[in-house]
Amino acid sequence: MDKGLPFAVCVVTALLLLRESSQAGEEGDPERLAAPTSGLGVDSRGQPEGLPTLTVTTILEDPYVMVRGAELEGYCMDLLGALAQMLRFQYRVKVVGDGQYGAVAAGGNWTGMIGEILRKEADIAVAPLTVTSAREEVVSFTTPFLQTGIGILLRKDTVSQDMSFFHFLSPFSKETWTGLLFAYLLTCCCLFLVARLSPCEWNEPKNEENHFTFLNSLWFGAGALALQGVTPRPQALSVRVVAVVWWLFTLALLAAYIANFTALLSSGSEQLPIQTFEDLVKQRNLEFGTLEGSSTFYFFKNSKNPIHQMIYEYMEKRREHVLVKTYQEAVQRVMDSNYAFIGESISQDLAAARHCNLIRAPEVIGARGFGIATTQASPWTKPLSIAVLKLRELGDLDYLRNKWWESSCLRQSRDRWSPLEPPALGGLFLALGVGLALGVLAALAELSNSSRLTAGHAKKSCCSVFIEEICTRLRIKEKARPNQETSGKANA
Repeated sequence: MDKGLPFAVCVVTALLLLRESSQAGEEGDPERLAAPTSGLGVDSRGQPEGLPTLTVTTILEDPYVMVRGAELEGYCMDLLGALAQMLRFQYRVKVVGDGQYGAVAAGGNWTGMIGEILRKEADIAVAPLTVTSAREEVVSFTTPFLQTGIGILLRKDTVSQDMSFFHFLSPFSKETWTGLLFAYLLTCCCLFLVARLSPCEWNEPKNEENHFTFLNSLWFGAGALALQGVTPRPQALSVRVVAVVWWLFTLALLAAYIANFTALLSSGSEQLPIQTFEDLVKQRNLEFGTLEGSSTFYFFKNSKNPIHQMIYEYMEKRREHVLVKTYQEAVQRVMDSNYAFIGESISQDLAAARHCNLIRAPEVIGARGFGIATTQASPWTKPLSIAVLKLRELGDLDYLRNKWWESSCLRQSRDRWSPLEPPALGGLFLALGVGLALGVLAALAELSNSSRLTAGHAKKSCCSVFIEEICTRLRIKEKARPNQETSGKANA
């Protein structure tokens, strides 16, 4: 009895120590962290007992899955919590052991999250896992919960270049500048014509020279473009209508030019010599690569496009120098060296939003989606696909996207500058055309009224006087005038 008591105390003490060490190990192991309760996420511990429990494999990548204290959080964790709440299951989250997404190794075995599903180490994979044909052959994917593509992440100061000598012409497209020149010449010609037709611009048409010569009309239109008042000053109503319409046109045009030129200088989009993947291949200043064993790497490997093949050959020859292990390493390398990262465009948008000195090139290729991977015979594939569709219809996926991609730098990435095309100023040109037509009609009305009064006094036909006035103002020589002088001499 006396000998058995110390032995029992030792056994109980050892069991207590083992229990405490196992609990401490579970708290410090990131592969056993449970999902948070924030946002749409639901902790597996909050579900009623008796529900099925799924082992979920994932990968640490901002903002999909991140470690915060003793918990995991992020877009995928909130998505997993929403799915668990909708389909009524519990889950246990583990981070993939080798830190890989999933690719075929040299021996034919799959690595990363795909390999863990094939080895029955996990039931599903909830991560930014791209749906590819090779992966679809060994596992099943649900409906994609995020759409993305392949883009180029750059550092702004490594791709900037000097502005061209004619950079001030960039706010408008070539078609817009052509339309502006045509509008200027048409308005000056219309101003010249209306000023000659209007009686109010003449004191004596037969002996006096009109102030609105063609050169003066050109100078008047140019002065309005520079917001400067020039002579001659219009006196007739018709000429004033044309002048006012041209002034309003130039005010709106200058406002559009200044606004677009300011946006051009602030956005810096025209300072990117690397706009496409072809530009990336042609340059020699930047190294470029992607994640080792990622779907992006195999996209270029399997592509038949010559440009894509050149990109793959470059990365394959220098794989030890240009391929990176993790997404965080890729972003850091872009920030620290002359390196361009080829990867998922949606992740690059986040990097450009978080780091304001980064920018994504405009071209995006290879449209693809992120899906939830399961075993091929899993009964959870179809229910998970239906649940993802329901979350999209309810707007929950958009809510999660806005929540985890929110940043102060997103404003800069949305400022995509483009030159103004003619359709953007179509209403302005239409208003100018209507104003010119009204000016011409007003001048003809003024001349018609003056011709009617002259015809009444001279007892001539109104049409003949009207034609004679037009010919006199346009300096067209008439044959009727010498005949009248000859008949006057004969009568004398």
